[in-house]
Amino acid sequence: MEPNQVVFTEPADMADHGADEPSSGSGSPDGEGPESEDRSSLQQRLAIRELIDTEVSYLHMLRLCASDIKSRLQQLPQGDLDVLFSNMDDIIKVNGRFLHHLQESASEEEQVYLIGNLFLDFQEEFEQVYKVYCVSYDQALLLVETYQKEPELQREIQSIVEAVVPQAGRSGLSFLLVIPLQRITKYPLLLQKILENTLPNARAYSVLQRAASALRDVNANINEYKMRKEVASKYTRVEQLTLRERLARINTHTLSKKTTRLSQLLKQEAGLVPRTEDKEFEDLEERFQWVSVCVTELKSNVAAYVDHLEAFLRFRPHDYDLDVSEGPMAHYRSLARDLQCEAFLEFKQRLEGLVWQPLCSLAKALAGPQNLIKKRLDKLLDFERVEEKLLEAGSVTYEEEAARHTYQALNALLVAELPQFNQLAVQWLGQLLCTFVALQSDLAKQVLQRAESSMAQLPHRHLSEPAFRKLVEDTLGQTSVRLHSFQKDFEKVLPPPTVQPLLPGSERQVQALLSKYGPGKLYQVTSNISGPGTLDLTLPQGQIVALLQNKDTKGNSGRWLVDTGGHRGYVPAGKLQLYHIVPNNKEPRGQVGPHVDSQQPTLLPTPAPSPSVPAVTQVVAVYPFVARSHHEVSLQAGQPVTVLEAQDKKGNPEWSLVEVNGQRGYVPSSFLAQVPSPASWGWSLPS
Repeated sequence: MEPNQVVFTEPADMADHGADEPSSGSGSPDGEGPESEDRSSLQQRLAIRELIDTEVSYLHMLRLCASDIKSRLQQLPQGDLDVLFSNMDDIIKVNGRFLHHLQESASEEEQVYLIGNLFLDFQEEFEQVYKVYCVSYDQALLLVETYQKEPELQREIQSIVEAVVPQAGRSGLSFLLVIPLQRITKYPLLLQKILENTLPNARAYSVLQRAASALRDVNANINEYKMRKEVASKYTRVEQLTLRERLARINTHTLSKKTTRLSQLLKQEAGLVPRTEDKEFEDLEERFQWVSVCVTELKSNVAAYVDHLEAFLRFRPHDYDLDVSEGPMAHYRSLARDLQCEAFLEFKQRLEGLVWQPLCSLAKALAGPQNLIKKRLDKLLDFERVEEKLLEAGSVTYEEEAARHTYQALNALLVAELPQFNQLAVQWLGQLLCTFVALQSDLAKQVLQRAESSMAQLPHRHLSEPAFRKLVEDTLGQTSVRLHSFQKDFEKVLPPPTVQPLLPGSERQVQALLSKYGPGKLYQVTSNISGPGTLDLTLPQGQIVALLQNKDTKGNSGRWLVDTGGHRGYVPAGKLQLYHIVPNNKEPRGQVGPHVDSQQPTLLPTPAPSPSVPAVTQVVAVYPFVARSHHEVSLQAGQPVTVLEAQDKKGNPEWSLVEVNGQRGYVPSSFLAQVPSPASWGWSLPS
């Protein structure tokens, strides 16, 4: 491959130079033994030189990528640069220290021994940095493919790469990005080459064997980690799908899988098959769920706190004009305006930026692991079913083997990374709480600092804190007493009860109910009632009924049994109000009418109008009346009206056609009364 041409340019020259060194011993008469040892020693030195020189070339190439090329690709977003070059800086640091130890001077035998131990020492660091780079490599290639679809951008990137690394050729960024992957996979081959040219009885032989095996394990672990990450990325995506989209994804395959999992779960619940227990994972999951609950609760509390703070900021008492321009009130208004517009507003902005937004990000970060844990349960059911089949039949299909590997990958990934995630989440929570406390402390200091000058001008500044608290409590107590007294006085002046007018011609019915049940049992219908059942009554608004029982046969106090004077049945209790009976002094004893305050002047009601009433007569409304259709007109008690006709179109004298405020309509005739002579109203001038 083309990257190998760059890596191995220098070692080729060194091999040619080193081939002349043992020429003095090539003609030794000792036979094949010395010549074979010399040849192995030569090949070992060349392999070591290749390792060191290619490491120098590799590190130089990484530094060109991380410094020159990355700094010139400013036309790309920072997010793209982070993906393309990933943790290349960490790789440079690790390999820089590795090369420094590799170049330390030592004898030939000691150098071979040093190389083996050096690889063993850097085994974990190599695995950590290279597995991160390998995971992001696929995403980097996707970005490179998108750049290739934009010819102008691709030409700019290609020119930058060729200017810094001419040997990259037309491969461009792809040539540079693959170099770290090739290097980590090359280490076992280089070690194996040194091992093959090392005598089995040499002290460094066993060390080189362990080092070569360790580097092969590193590559295997990187591949396994990459596979786990690919599986995790597939299941951690949280998709917001509609019901239609979810139904569109259902097919026979998904139904079969879900049915099999449900069957497996039911068998476990019934105790027919054992349940796989993983104490380590269960402890980690419990810890994660605890962290998740803490984050959710804190987010809910902070959200409520922010809402209350916004409501507090909307209340601006200092903006109201209280007609107090001097004294303590003016100082307070100035201080309140200063705190409201600056101190509290700045606190709110800092709270949202330093606490609320990071808390939302943390809550969002929990969604991926949460989804992964749920998916692990599904894969565990698949795994258990496949294990049962493997024990019974001894073999499984390719898909079933893939399901086993998927569960193992998910479980291993969660067991490996959940502890770190839980630890980081707890640290994150602690930092947010500390930040919240610090913001509160800063706000308190800022308020005290701003209020210091204003407090010095207040009249009670000389009082101690306990004395000031007592003064405030006494003042609030006195104000509370005055407020309660005002409330009681206000409640004494109650408006007259709202009374619906009687239906025309219902006086006899009301009189009959009154004589039969008494005034305490009469109720008036406040709105039209439509009975839904056979035992329920249908009554119009204003109907007078007598209460028989304040609950139905089932004990429901919301349905009352009433008597209308002709029918009995149930009506809703909420649509009845007690009917007030106040006899009028001017009316015959026992005559019933709507309630009128006895302290107010009562106008004499006229008898039932007759057709002999003049066509235009000035009268007033004795009782209020609410129009129930467009043929009627509403009245206010005491409102003057003009009677146009003292009967309706059918000649019924119980309804009169009147005009009120320019509107015409019918009103009950019994609600009208004659007005005394205008001369009796108000003050009259002496003659």
